[in-house]
Amino acid sequence: MPLNWSVTYRGRIAPSPTGLLHLGHARTFYTAYRRAALAGGRLVFRNEDLDPHRSRPDFSAAMFEDLRWLGIRWQEGPDMGGPFAPYAQSQRRGRYLAVWRQLFASGCLYPCTCSRRELARIAEAPHDSSPARTEADETPMYPGTCRPNPGIPPPSGYDTPTGVNWRFRVLDGEEISFTDEHLGRQSFVAGVDFSDFAVWRRDDVPAYQLAVVADDHEMQITEVVRGADLLLSTARQILICRALGWEPPQWYHCPLVLDEHGERLAKRHDALSIRALRAQGRRPEDILGEIAM
Repeated sequence: MPLNWSVTYRGRIAPSPTGLLHLGHARTFYTAYRRAALAGGRLVFRNEDLDPHRSRPDFSAAMFEDLRWLGIRWQEGPDMGGPFAPYAQSQRRGRYLAVWRQLFASGCLYPCTCSRRELARIAEAPHDSSPARTEADETPMYPGTCRPNPGIPPPSGYDTPTGVNWRFRVLDGEEISFTDEHLGRQSFVAGVDFSDFAVWRRDDVPAYQLAVVADDHEMQITEVVRGADLLLSTARQILICRALGWEPPQWYHCPLVLDEHGERLAKRHDALSIRALRAQGRRPEDILGEIAM
C-alpha cells in the first residue's frame, strides 16, 4: 500500500542489545529505512536496552556497526541526538512512570502476585488454538488469577509500580482491528487471541508493551515497521493508546525470515547473524538481495 504523503513521515528502528542481529532484523530494519527514505521522512534509531539483565554493551556496539555496514542511515539516535533524546530506553524511566501512573489512575491496571513458577506453569499448559496464536507470539494466555472483579476501584497504597507485576486488563470479547500497510486488514479478539498482559515487572522494569507505546508517542512515530511475530503486540499496544487517548501510528509488518527447518530466526542463530556473515566475506548487497521481499 502507498505511504501517507499528507504528514511528515517518522519511522524508527528499535533493536535490543541482547544478542547479535540476524537476517530477520536486517530485513525489518532495511525495510524501515527504505520506507522512511521513499517518504522523504526521518528515521529514528532507538536502543531498546530496557532489560538490565540481558542487555550488553558489546551487543549495542555491534548493532550500530552492523546496521551501518548494511547501508542503513538514521537521522536521530543515541549516537547523534535529536529533539526527543534520550534515545536509549534505559534512560527514559521517568517517562514510563508517568504513563504507568496515567494508566493506573484510569483503572486499567491491576497488581499481579503470580510467581515466576506459576507463570511458567501457565506457559506449559495447552493454549487456545485460535488462528492468531499460531503466529510467533510466545506470551502465554493469562488465566486471570489476580484479576479483580469488575467495578472494583484501583488498589490503594501504590505510588509506584515497584515490587509487583502489573497487568493491563482487557475487555473480553473486544475486537481490535487495524489495517497493516503490508498484510492488509488484521483483527484480534481480546480474551481469545490474547489476555491481560504485563506492563511492569516486579523487578521494577517497564514491560515492552508500555515502553514502546510511550516512546513511539513521544517521538512522534507515524509508522512502525517490524516483524509479523509482533502482530498480537500491535493489538495490545492499540489498547494502551486508546486508554491514554493517543492516536496510534500506522503499522507495517514484515514476513519473518525462516531457517532451514522453517522456524523463525532468533538471536541464538549465531551462524545467520549479520556479524557472522560479515566475517565470512559476504557483501551487504548479497545479504539484502537474499532477504528482499
